[in-house]
Amino acid sequence: MQLIRTHAYARAGLVGNPSDGFHGKTISLVLRDFRAEVVLYEWDEVEVMSSQEDRSRFHSVQELAHDVELHGYYGGIRLVKATIKRFVDYCRQQEIALHERSFAVRYTTNIPRQVGLAGSSAIIVASLRALCEFYGVTIEERIMPSLALSVETEELGISGGLQDRVVQVYQGLVHMDFSSGAVEQANGLRCGRYERLDPDLLPPLYVAYSTDYSEPT
Repeated sequence: MQLIRTHAYARAGLVGNPSDGFHGKTISLVLRDFRAEVVLYEWDEVEVMSSQEDRSRFHSVQELAHDVELHGYYGGIRLVKATIKRFVDYCRQQEIALHERSFAVRYTTNIPRQVGLAGSSAIIVASLRALCEFYGVTIEERIMPSLALSVETEELGISGGLQDRVVQVYQGLVHMDFSSGAVEQANGLRCGRYERLDPDLLPPLYVAYSTDYSEPT
């Protein structure tokens, strides 16, 4: 049985955040202490499985209310489902034939929620990697972040920018140029100009966050 494991790391903006939404330039890096992992394996039918992040059982109504206050009403299952749907649409648009085998898929993540570490996009990028491997589809590295962004903007109506997805696809330390002269259309998606940088150029960095002040989605 084919078993596929893929992952994507959390990210932090280093310089220029959030100018990716204003035709600017940014430098971001991944945080390898935090990641989302997707496990996909051949199955009798397509099944998106719940993870511990998608809680539906609580000890009390107070615990349920507190969970909603912290995390909102939606877990990662909708992200995985939307990724599958967008992947199928993209392959159809590009006239890429997909085989008929089915799969089960689940995700896990230790990326803190609602603190700006791009936990949602990590689930999407990891899911796209798993789907590409299962179906034997190659998506150009420059295009993958734009496809990942379209999962949220087009399928789920969530606003966002390319920065998070670019660094999660390229990994490491990445310079991104979203100026009008650098942005191009590729396979129907908007792509900037991306360059990997040497992470050894950075001094030691520390990341601090608090979940006490996060807002539910």
